[in-house]
Amino acid sequence: MKSLFNKSMLFILGLSAVSCVENSKPNYQYMPNMYETVSYEPYGAYDVFANEQEAKLPVEGTIPRGWMPYEYEDSNEGYAAAKANLKNPLPYTEENLAAGRQLYTIYCAVCHGDSGDGQGILAQREKILGIPSYDTRDITEGSTYHVMYYGLNAMGSYASQTSIEERWQIDHYVMSLREELLGNPEREYDNIETLTPAVNAEGPIGEGTATDISDEQRQQNQNEE
Repeated sequence: MKSLFNKSMLFILGLSAVSCVENSKPNYQYMPNMYETVSYEPYGAYDVFANEQEAKLPVEGTIPRGWMPYEYEDSNEGYAAAKANLKNPLPYTEENLAAGRQLYTIYCAVCHGDSGDGQGILAQREKILGIPSYDTRDITEGSTYHVMYYGLNAMGSYASQTSIEERWQIDHYVMSLREELLGNPEREYDNIETLTPAVNAEGPIGEGTATDISDEQRQQNQNEE
């Protein structure tokens, strides 16, 4: 009888404890700020933000996931260096060109025009004036990418809207439009089996994007060395 009474009391105590638990509000909060965050008004002045900033900046030295540093600075010297030295690391393939065309239509054609002649819808409506045609400018793969990264004159930066790979795909398409405007022969697609892995100033490009060398080609390269 005593044993039954003890078991009954344990059952009642256990039931009481469980009935008081609510999953959305645990009994113990080891890190209360993660459950009940401090709310701040937009544009408010708070001591937690140093130097009257409106938000906290990332820790110095950290970079966003998936982003690699770009070594050319936003200056005339940086532009000239990128123009002379920076090359498109993506293979010139039908897939990359098609992707570049799609992205160009989304981000660029409204100003630069579908054919790159500077007669986009905003230019036709005289919202933005003085947009040059690609065939009248001495542009290279490097200078085109540099301008997409930082912006130039009335054109803003597209570094936040596009990834590294997407900007290089657009770069391929812009250069193809320029060659077409100049009346030059269409560039032949790259033989991706003979290409080395693509790396540029911002690190590896297009991981798994048709840059792998076949085992046969790798063995041939080793024999030649």
